[in-house]
Amino acid sequence: MSYTTRVVGKPDTLDYRVFIEKDGKVISAFHDIPMFADEANGIYNMVVEIPRWTNAKMEISKEDSLNPIKQDTKKGKLRYVRNSFPHHGYIWNYGAIPQTWEDPNQTNADTKCIGDNDPIDVCEIGEAIGYTGQVKQVKVLGVMALIDEGETDWKVLVIDVNDPLASKMNDIEDVERYMPGLLHATNEWFRIYKIPDGKPENQFAFGGEAKNKAYAINIIKETAEAWNDLVSGKSNPGKISLANTLLANASTISETSASEAAAGSASQAAPVIDQSLHKWFFISGSKI
Repeated sequence: MSYTTRVVGKPDTLDYRVFIEKDGKVISAFHDIPMFADEANGIYNMVVEIPRWTNAKMEISKEDSLNPIKQDTKKGKLRYVRNSFPHHGYIWNYGAIPQTWEDPNQTNADTKCIGDNDPIDVCEIGEAIGYTGQVKQVKVLGVMALIDEGETDWKVLVIDVNDPLASKMNDIEDVERYMPGLLHATNEWFRIYKIPDGKPENQFAFGGEAKNKAYAINIIKETAEAWNDLVSGKSNPGKISLANTLLANASTISETSASEAAAGSASQAAPVIDQSLHKWFFISGSKI
């Protein structure tokens, strides 16, 4: 099986979209890519939304037909994450596991918070920088539980199966063993990344502790069950588009309709990017 991307529009514009194709045909990044790449060996698929060291806040669009990846906006403006010293952009390949959903109607027994209404987030810590729309095969190592405005926002830590360290990395303690400092940096990054925009420090469940692989797999399983309820009609989708091309259910659309959904827009002038994006913000210890 071969996944490729179909790009519509130009980066750093409101019309920019990255659709995913399977064998040359447009599919849903949310619904059509299997959660498992190799279930017997515990290998998951991950959709890369944001490559490491970049700032554009790209995400799978739940509302658009076939769920392309696009840049998030606020008040009509494109969103970028600021650089909180010593970090630059996102410090891992950031994305999501397809066919999962953090149900906003369910409260997690451990965090006491509802789900955030998104596919479960993933931080891929391997050395290779990915690209938006890439489908990586990854091993799960652990998970952190960010609490974002009263919602549980799970952050699953994974590594690309093709990474040189993948054979040595099997659980959360291996991250500190082979990548010392990364867990601390990940905790710090999520705690402070909104401060430059005038927002308070984020909080974690479990005192910021990263839970182990077994715990992470159980959380992923729960979100997979929630996704099944979503696409089967047991849960109210709200504004979520359930359009797909491969599930053979009531929301499946034709190849022609899929191609129309991914049709290109008129070319635009090169975007003008706010140069303050490159500024480093120094967060005083007294603020965190």
